[in-house]
Formats: sequence, structure tokens, C-alpha cells
Amino acid sequence: DRDADALADAGRELASPGFVVDITDWESVRQAAAATAESLGGVQMLVNNAGITRANRPSWELSVEEWRQVVDIDLTGVFLCCKAVVPMLIAGGYGRVVNIASIAGKEGNPNAAHYSAAKAGVIGFTESLGKALARTGVIANCVTPAVIESDILKQMSESHIQYMLSRIPMGRFGLKEEAAALVAWLCSRDCSFSTGAVFDLSGGRATY
Repeated sequence: DRDADALADAGRELASPGFVVDITDWESVRQAAAATAESLGGVQMLVNNAGITRANRPSWELSVEEWRQVVDIDLTGVFLCCKAVVPMLIAGGYGRVVNIASIAGKEGNPNAAHYSAAKAGVIGFTESLGKALARTGVIANCVTPAVIESDILKQMSESHIQYMLSRIPMGRFGLKEEAAALVAWLCSRDCSFSTGAVFDLSGGRATY
């Protein structure tokens, strides 16, 4: 996390240390990846889960800064983390990469063009990465959730939240535990013949 206090809270809950990192800054990412590998004695898994939404407005009303911040964190951050960690995985002859995209990247959500575009980019990036890694022992997949009940809802307008809820046939948001279970499988050795794939977690919203 780039928030040291939030990182400390998570570390206590998970009984695991962490590193302050800004995933939009290459040197910060590179140093955190190296420190993580040293702390753990190597790296075998990378989950790119950081993301923001910012304002819910039509694209022509977004500021340039709002657009760039969302794309920098939600898409470029995925690239930088993969750039830092994937070579470690290749060198070890084994690895799992899971990128968290969004159903918005497949369908596009109104008044969220920056977020939708960034998450569509994550899908395309993962498909390309999976093909490039296919014979290395490293596989890369992505997850496209509908809304997961988490702190990201605090960044959205109530009308946008209700719109997204209305699109989910199950009539509820996903749970963090449900997302974690899918990611855990994608990070496991049981997931061995899927790469460059997109796994929906949408309560029935995605049917293709």
C-alpha cells in the first residue's frame, strides 16, 4: 500500500509484513519487488489488485488529471508490477499472475469511462501476457468482478452504486471472500491449463 497506516493495519491482521509502494512509480515498484523477494526468499505469485474509480461523470466532464490518475493506477500500475516481478517468475520456472480487471472493462459502465477503459486495458494486457508466457511455466489470468463489497464503494456516487447493483441478476454485491477464493485457485498449482483467460465473478451479469 502507499498508505503506511493502512499497510500497518493489514500487516497486523495478516501477521505479515508489507512495503510502502506507489505502483505508478517504477523505482518504487522495483524496490518493493526486490525487498519482497528478499524477505520471502523468492516470489511465485503476483496479484494486481490495487484500483481506484474517482469521479462518476461523463467522459467529457472528467479532468485530465482524473483520467490520468485512474489509468496510471488501474492499468499502468499492473504493467509496472508485472515488469518488476514476471522476470523473477520466469527465472524460477514457475509462477502465477492474477490481474484484477472488472466487468466494466467488458461492458463499459456509464459515467466511468476512465475506469472502464483502464480495466479493458488490463484484460487485453493479460491476454497478451498469457500468450507470451505460455511456455515458461508462468501463467497469467485476470478476474472480471462485478461490484465487490469493499472500500472502493466509498469512492462512488450512490446512484452509480445502485446502477451497478441493478445489473446483477443475483441482486447482491460479491463478497471479498468469494473473490479471494477464486484468486487463490488461480494462484494454485491446480490452475495449470488456463492462461491469458478472463474469469467472470459477476453474479450472473456476464453471460458471455
